[in-house]
Amino acid sequence: MMLRLSLALLWLLHWLPLPVLAALGARLGTLAYHLAAERRRVTLVNLALCFPQWPASRREAVARAHFQAFMTSILAQGVGWFASLERLRAVVRFEGMDLLQRALAQGPVILMTPHFFGIDTAGICLSADVDIITINSRVKDARVDALFRRMRRRWNRGAIFDRQAGIRSVLRALKPGWALYYMADQDFGARESVFVPFFGVPAATTPALSRLARLAHAQVVPCVMHQDFERGVLHMRFYPPWTDFPGPDEKADALRMNQFIEARVLEQPANYLWSHKRFKTRPDGAPSPYAR
Repeated sequence: MMLRLSLALLWLLHWLPLPVLAALGARLGTLAYHLAAERRRVTLVNLALCFPQWPASRREAVARAHFQAFMTSILAQGVGWFASLERLRAVVRFEGMDLLQRALAQGPVILMTPHFFGIDTAGICLSADVDIITINSRVKDARVDALFRRMRRRWNRGAIFDRQAGIRSVLRALKPGWALYYMADQDFGARESVFVPFFGVPAATTPALSRLARLAHAQVVPCVMHQDFERGVLHMRFYPPWTDFPGPDEKADALRMNQFIEARVLEQPANYLWSHKRFKTRPDGAPSPYAR
């Protein structure tokens, strides 16, 4: 019943103009900032670690704006799931699409996509024109998991693989002209990571981007979202393919990725996923900064 009610609400909301959803998201996000104490604490800890030079008032303002952007992205989820392709293409503005198209013409591509709000909606729009591969962790509720997969393959193109299944199936599917929608900026634990700085803080960072690019002979094209729903648009920007990547040192490659993400975060700090425990895994068994 709850799933049906949620779907019905998203279906109703998807008819609203994006500026209206942004206004609703701002109000609900402000409420969530005050009520979701644990997520607020995680967000503020992350911002304090990454931006100790900022006054507390600025970090708090970014955290509040982060919750507002987060709630807006949730309310707008139905746009990606239910809107017509014509409307989606009017909402999602591609920048640098020629860069992606040239790379796809040369072989497989890995879209290095940091966790900025709008990832899902923009990806659904892109998947109407490009065969996209995504790697997802299964949701415990089988009905919700099936729903997510169906909506992310609305146009019956591309493929979805389980994170738990490993990368062999992904490598077999990553053919010339196909793109892997890859989000590597989360903490997956020490076993799968190397420690490299993220805003000066040692962060468990997976080196899988290097390995996938090498094994698939794929170009890496950075891809960044900017959720600007107040103006009714979602920007999806493609950057030039990285040269000399992967390099001989996976740790240097991981640092390069983090430094690129840092630069994009500084352009739109509130739209990055600060409520994720990015630094929960610490080097040498140091305590988590999120411990009470």
